[in-house]
Amino acid sequence: MALASSAERPKIMKQIIEIDIPVLGNCLSVIGQPVADMEMEIFHNEKISKVKLSDYKGQWLILFFYPADFTFVCPTELRELAEYYETFKKEGAEIVSVSTDTVYSHKAWHDTSESIKKIQFPMAADPTGQISRAFGVYIDGVGLARRGTFLIDPQGLLRALEAHDNSIGRSSAELLRKLQAAKFVAEHGGEACPASWRPGNLSLKPGFNLIGKI
Repeated sequence: MALASSAERPKIMKQIIEIDIPVLGNCLSVIGQPVADMEMEIFHNEKISKVKLSDYKGQWLILFFYPADFTFVCPTELRELAEYYETFKKEGAEIVSVSTDTVYSHKAWHDTSESIKKIQFPMAADPTGQISRAFGVYIDGVGLARRGTFLIDPQGLLRALEAHDNSIGRSSAELLRKLQAAKFVAEHGGEACPASWRPGNLSLKPGFNLIGKI
């Protein structure tokens, strides 16, 4: 098969980028498509209430799935995320952590753990696994969620995701970088972010590289 010419490559890459592919096993969420609207019970600001994913339209939303309360790796992730929370808010993003625990477990953990007391973002409960299944991170036969992170834009479209083995913790700094890159692309039509892009770095345009035409 002949290799694509320099002139054809940008068009081919655009077609690849726009292909809609389910990203995780049994996942209902597709990159570039709206996420399913679901209701969640949350513990937030010492109160228990219900919200829908659609309630967060108009801002960036990060769904941060983790296996369980009162565990070992999870509090290190959530504590770090709490430390970055104000920076995420300044970027126009809300964070909602999700596990298959109940809101009462979230409250008990928040009340007794010095690390979790720092959390100011909503903590959603998914005891039936419905939300975790919809995002493809539910572990059948175990009843827990994998470490999955989903970045949803203000229109409710899924823009980025990652999923880890539960023994591997995530980086809030890298999640912030992904949010900033996603925001830049949304605000600068036709431009793309190269590897390790950060605000202030050069971007890419179809048919061009950082220093000129391909």
